[in-house]
Amino acid sequence: MLQFSKATLNQLIVPGGHACACGRVHKMDMDFLRIEPGAVKYIPEALRAVGGTKPFIVCDVHTRAAAWDKVRPILEEAGIPYTLYCFPMEHVEPDEYAVGSLTMAFDPGCDCVMGIGSGVINDCCKVLCHAIGKKQLIIGTAPSMDGYASNSSSMIRERIKVSLYNAAPAAIICDTDIIKNAPMRMLWAGLGDMLAKYIAQCEWRISNLVTGEYYCENIAGLMRESLRRVVENAPGLKNRDEKAVRATVEGLVLSGIAMSYAGISRPASGLEHYFSHLWEMMCLDRGTPYELHGIQVGVGTLIVLKLYDVIRTITPDRKTAEDFINSFSNEGWEAMIRRVFGKAAETVIQQEHELFHKNDKARHAKRLENILNGWEEILRFIDEELPETETIAALMRDLGMPMTPADIGISREDTENAFIASRDIRDKYLSSSLLWDLGLLYTTRVPE
Repeated sequence: MLQFSKATLNQLIVPGGHACACGRVHKMDMDFLRIEPGAVKYIPEALRAVGGTKPFIVCDVHTRAAAWDKVRPILEEAGIPYTLYCFPMEHVEPDEYAVGSLTMAFDPGCDCVMGIGSGVINDCCKVLCHAIGKKQLIIGTAPSMDGYASNSSSMIRERIKVSLYNAAPAAIICDTDIIKNAPMRMLWAGLGDMLAKYIAQCEWRISNLVTGEYYCENIAGLMRESLRRVVENAPGLKNRDEKAVRATVEGLVLSGIAMSYAGISRPASGLEHYFSHLWEMMCLDRGTPYELHGIQVGVGTLIVLKLYDVIRTITPDRKTAEDFINSFSNEGWEAMIRRVFGKAAETVIQQEHELFHKNDKARHAKRLENILNGWEEILRFIDEELPETETIAALMRDLGMPMTPADIGISREDTENAFIASRDIRDKYLSSSLLWDLGLLYTTRVPE
């Protein structure tokens, strides 16, 4: 069995995948991958690998400025025809409007889609390619998120942040000569998204114990090793050191591979991502600007590390948990959802009643029993997976990263609301879910 943590990138994407001790065969359907200085020179080779001859190229005004002058000469020298679509607006949301714009602009004479950008461009292109049945290539322009190689798209649908499971890009080219010159905030965002992996592995193990959710130690080991390399080199991001940038990009790509292997986002995200999702939804509801996802996730990671310092001090009490669930009011819960989620509230309420059933008393009883019986294991998971809070705070502080909600314009009230509503946005077991099951969520304050 291949040990993923010791494998090369090219070993991880071999056709046919790898049989694993978890009982599954993990596959990454990718035809081409290059992460190095000057990697745009491989565009013609990448197109051949995916069977593309005329790409529909997607960018926005920022990614066009960052990379088009390096991409265009490669295409023209190779005599590759293309159709270019550049989103005209300053800020693109990954929503129905963006995907609709791409669908209307798509040239049927093109046989593949090439995105030039990072998170939003990549995600929108994934959804487009899924709809039109074409393969996707992505030319990365920033180390700002971990979705390059994932089979999911982080989208806004009916005002709710959702993960749509479509397909990963068939080819990824990350030219570190381009990426290292991305705005520093995007370098911070990439590191913030990687730091989240500490929480992700911890909560994945907790969910496996409490809910029986599928867990793969081999995938988790891949994440731990990639995170180790990123953090070890992270101080060099301050000077845009090529080794630090490359380690970050590779870590982000490996995160996407891990998500594709698992078939879910669990290896790469936990409660810290839900702070970001909720803050973003609040801003969208109010029509106000919000920070980059990875920067929000970095802030969320510090909050959750501090929260786990609190969880370590808890002694679970059956009576407290049972009193809570017996007094639980669906009407009160719906009122809280409407207060926090605004226009998106009815969708959240409908999802719970028709799909998730997280508030069901019988399901709560089963989870509670597993928590009470497994509390010592849960504490062991926390100790094994999570670094010292101050170690991460010192790293972020040295790089000049935002560290608190106030640093990114988020109020204390919005942070408290994001915390108590985090378990309601999707059916994913988080530390806030654990506290809810213990009857403590609504009485626990978010750490300062």
